[in-house]
Amino acid sequence: MFGVIVSGRPVLTDVQTISQTQFAFTLPATPSFSHLVVFLLPGTELPPDTAAAVYVQLPGSPEFKLLGAIANEKPSAIFKVNNKAIGIYSIINDDDAMADESAAAPLSNGAAGNVMLGISVEPAALVAENLAQMKAQAAQPSSGLELVKRPLGSSPVPPKVLAQRIIKNAFNFLASFAGNGPGGSEVVPLKSFQDWWAKFEKRIERDPGFLERGDDD
Repeated sequence: MFGVIVSGRPVLTDVQTISQTQFAFTLPATPSFSHLVVFLLPGTELPPDTAAAVYVQLPGSPEFKLLGAIANEKPSAIFKVNNKAIGIYSIINDDDAMADESAAAPLSNGAAGNVMLGISVEPAALVAENLAQMKAQAAQPSSGLELVKRPLGSSPVPPKVLAQRIIKNAFNFLASFAGNGPGGSEVVPLKSFQDWWAKFEKRIERDPGFLERGDDD
């Protein structure tokens, strides 16, 4: 159902089935790499209103961290993986992941063990929510992946408040795209989340301080 490509290595399709909705790949940490591609195999489709969340567990780490997701509307994505254990997902723009390879140090040649890649088929709305939360966490200055540049002299906004504002912004945008799913539940196409993020990034570029002010769309 899924395939993985690590630069310089054969294509991997021998996925380990953990359950009906959970899958895993084992990737040797050596030789070093900094990018990988996850994709749906040709002729394969996910169930309606679902997406495949991609997680990574690096050598020596007990936890899996969310990298991003793929879906029927986005059947492949390129991800950065480095020694700091946080992958920067590129579901919105694959070109971002290929820009300046030196910006993210690859997994060290001295890293022992394996990189575990987990794939979980989940409701698309839940995946979109988790991606929004991941983006909010990445926006925190301490992460080194700051999305929002705080105006000089302004007071820092607590990370929880900043995350709430980003999620609220996403909810307000995505609410208009909600449709009826199985059992009458509301579902949102993953592409709508992609459209929201593209719009959100543009606003950040135009007005970096709008989240700190608590402005709404």
